Amino acid sequence: MDLGLKDCTAFITGGAGTLGLAMARRFVQEGCNVVVCDTNQAAIDEACRELISLGGQAIGVRADVTNKEEVGAAVQIAVERWRAIDILVNNAGFARDRYLTKMSEEDWHAVLDVTLLGAFHCSRAVLPLMMENRFGRVINIASRAHLGNPGQTNYSAAKAGLIGFTRSLALESGKFGITANAVAPGVISTPRMQQRPDYLELTERAKSNTPVARLGDPADVAATVAFLASKLAGFTTGETVHVTGGRYA
Repeated sequence: MDLGLKDCTAFITGGAGTLGLAMARRFVQEGCNVVVCDTNQAAIDEACRELISLGGQAIGVRADVTNKEEVGAAVQIAVERWRAIDILVNNAGFARDRYLTKMSEEDWHAVLDVTLLGAFHCSRAVLPLMMENRFGRVINIASRAHLGNPGQTNYSAAKAGLIGFTRSLALESGKFGITANAVAPGVISTPRMQQRPDYLELTERAKSNTPVARLGDPADVAATVAFLASKLAGFTTGETVHVTGGRYA
């Protein structure tokens, strides 16, 4: 199926991580130009080498999404290369799990700032370009954790906030031909998870608690992101798509 993404430019934050790189690979397969935005230069370089080896067009930009000057400079580099940014994936984020009574203010702010302030900075930098072109896709990577998880008050609050951000942005930007949607992954098998000593236990628990009895794969998330970025999803906005195998509680 042709998603109509050939020659579009996708800007992915957290693009050198497991999920970000899976999305980048899928976009390259669809004929997109890809901007890998991350904070780890070595990982950025490695990601771009892989994408180019797959026959794709990719550049890397280093930026801390909580810093609006760095975000602005990264967007400018992308625009100088490809003149437009058609797709923004706000994927940067991480968890710092602790029960609330043991959580530091630093851990609270770090998680919320990267997720929410990062989405704010990146969206505000890219939206004028999309508005001028009367086309754009903003896809925010939330999490099933927006429903709440013990030990994740910061992460759950950040992801729930990102969904509210998505809905508001959808209402503001639709008249410019821009859609905004969120993707909420469940338990995804990543190299970091596979290194956990309780990985097999987690896998069995996922099989017993999930209607689709397996862990998710990064490619599952990437496929959903690609659809929401496509012209096929032009009348879908303000939505949160759960990529959880049917697990919500």
